[in-house]
Amino acid sequence: MSTVRDESDGDWCAPGAPVPLSPVLTAAMAQVDASVDQLIGVAVESLGDDDVARLLDHATRLAARVAGLTATAVGEADHRALGDVTGARHTGAWWAQRSRLTRPEAARTARLGRHLADELHRPVRDALTSGALHAEQAAVIVAAVEAIPARPQDLPTGAPAPAALKAQARDHLLLLAGDHDARALKVLGRRVLDLIAPEVGEHAEAAALAREEAAAARKVHLSLRDDGRGSVHGRFTLPVAAGQALRKQLLALANPARQQPLTRDGSGAGADPSAGSDTERPPLGRRLGWALVEWIETYPATALPTSGGTNAAVVVTMPFETLLGGLAAASLDTGTRVSAGEARRLACEAGIIPAVLGGASQVLDLGRASRYHNHAQRIAIALQDGGCTAEGCDLPPSACHVHHETPWSQGGHTNTRDARLLCHRHHRVIHDPRYDTTRLADGSVRFHRRT
Repeated sequence: MSTVRDESDGDWCAPGAPVPLSPVLTAAMAQVDASVDQLIGVAVESLGDDDVARLLDHATRLAARVAGLTATAVGEADHRALGDVTGARHTGAWWAQRSRLTRPEAARTARLGRHLADELHRPVRDALTSGALHAEQAAVIVAAVEAIPARPQDLPTGAPAPAALKAQARDHLLLLAGDHDARALKVLGRRVLDLIAPEVGEHAEAAALAREEAAAARKVHLSLRDDGRGSVHGRFTLPVAAGQALRKQLLALANPARQQPLTRDGSGAGADPSAGSDTERPPLGRRLGWALVEWIETYPATALPTSGGTNAAVVVTMPFETLLGGLAAASLDTGTRVSAGEARRLACEAGIIPAVLGGASQVLDLGRASRYHNHAQRIAIALQDGGCTAEGCDLPPSACHVHHETPWSQGGHTNTRDARLLCHRHHRVIHDPRYDTTRLADGSVRFHRRT
């Protein structure tokens, strides 16, 4: 233990001797506790609107000052390696154990405290402890300043010294913090060099983007897991451009105008349409999920690459009787079993190849190009039907699939006369054995759930 001065009497303590607790700190903490107790003792319910707002403003500023004091203290604890006393791996772990904070939370504050102890970030610490800055804003400013290259060789020729750039960026962000929250400040922090030194900012952004894109390419990953109960769960990581493109595509498919409202029992697009009119729009997460299902099922099989001489589309294998309306289950070429209704619906999708078997398992019909309506036919059918032909459904042609009115396996033809448009949901229902289908005089179809 290093020699430490005792503030109480001005004497030096011998090395290794216990250091008496500071009476100055003790008195200050007692005074703070008393003041906070006094504030807490005020009956908030009895205050007027202006006083409630004034109290909230003061408490927010006080919380910022305390956050600054906390970061300063934990930074000093890190400098002194106080966690070594208990064998902690780092100061954050030591402090989390003492305070019952979570380790991530303690580690974040300890990291901020280490930076605020640096002379470069002293103005940020002063702004935080004065209440002029919030802790999140301080962390954003520190991160933005630290991201500026620290070596002259990493900057373009003629650029200011790294230390000068960092100080200028720090002061500029401190000024912006008076008008922007941490989220907006983070965006500004990423482009701060464009504001204070445009020639440096362009160079730094190009280098940063190259590093980010290279790192993103290394992290691309997809994992899928069948839970054995009818669902597949997955996680994926994509480069930002691909991820945003996927999101835009799914949002277009998930447009509320294309999908049915959520029924009172919680069902939604693709689910039971028999509920009453008391409905609401499904949450975005569910709409995006069904959009992904539609995206997968309607992707053109002919556009998929081949593997081992065969197309990568899913093949549904079913008995001939199932295609005609039987109840026997069908199989995907992945080994998964699906219900008869689901198999018949999948047999209508462009991204699925139906393989229909006779009694002796001979292939009676394997999906072929003429099985699916071409682009010109889809346009003609859209003009003919005007949208989903289910009674009461007003979804436009762009939200619909083309359904064979007479099953192709029963002699139906892929033409405009023997086809109708059905939205994603009603295309499922027309293949669901729980529903009776009635063709109406106006060309629409009505569904009724059997009791």
